[in-house]
Amino acid sequence: MPEFRTIDAGAAKLRVAVEGEGPLVLMVHGFPESWYSWRHQIGPIAAAGFTAAAIDVRGYGGSDKPREVAAYDMAALTGDVAGVAKALQPDAPAILIGHDWGAPIVWNSAFSRPEAFSAVAGLSVPFSGVPARPFTEIFTEAFTSKGHFFYQAWFQDVGPPEAEAEADVRDFLRKFYFGIAGEAPDGSWPQKKHGASMLEGMMDPGEFPAWLSAEDLDYYVGEFERSGFFGPISRYRNHERDFAWLQQFKGRTLDQPSLLIGGDRDPAFNGFGRIADPGAMMRNFATELRGVHVLPGCGHWTQQERPAEVNAILVDWLKGL
Repeated sequence: MPEFRTIDAGAAKLRVAVEGEGPLVLMVHGFPESWYSWRHQIGPIAAAGFTAAAIDVRGYGGSDKPREVAAYDMAALTGDVAGVAKALQPDAPAILIGHDWGAPIVWNSAFSRPEAFSAVAGLSVPFSGVPARPFTEIFTEAFTSKGHFFYQAWFQDVGPPEAEAEADVRDFLRKFYFGIAGEAPDGSWPQKKHGASMLEGMMDPGEFPAWLSAEDLDYYVGEFERSGFFGPISRYRNHERDFAWLQQFKGRTLDQPSLLIGGDRDPAFNGFGRIADPGAMMRNFATELRGVHVLPGCGHWTQQERPAEVNAILVDWLKGL
């Protein structure tokens, strides 16, 4: 097991799992996850000669859990990442790796603070530059205005999403994890009408795929039973704030060495069908994209579903920096 430290990042205290010595590689998880999402990566990255550190994003696990929606905007979360990196490695820029929401967090950390981060890798979600409009407008146009359910629209109102997830945390996590896993059959993430709840029509697989053991699930369940879901879901309630904050960087490119990894069965990788070629799109905004790796049959939980492949790609990239 790594060593757990509580790091004062400035505006929040974050729990960080740390192992190894050498240049700092800071890993940032997504929704609904934990530092534990990187359990297969921490040891190999440390063994490759780096300090491997995985945070609990604010709102999760052992980190601070503010009760204001605005406390979970991109400005705050990139500030947390910068604060942790500075505390762990004050004299040199850090390397970042993020998955799911952690990918936009690390992309934008490196994008907004190029002096603080020397390289950045994203899993599942490509970098798409400064947005032209808030994502709420995009999903309203594509889904809500047509009467179709979209999970991020369901997450907008405080109260009902938290109540649904917290009523039976194990049931929520099993269905959410399986719905966009590589092994999930078509229809596991069901099409339904706007106004439905997140779990309506979602499938419990019975026997979960081998990449998430009973012990793994127990760990996640325990974390969310203690933390609740207000902070994690509030990340989705900040699209307008994120949009406004990012406008100051219009015209800037992401110039550090970067890497993109995704699964061909991950709906987030292609922007829910909006992005035909994620790597080609990202090259419009990232000048040093050094690799795009698409894992056949892999779903959304990239580094958990395919740890050996992901580790080999990451360690090779890290050693080449």
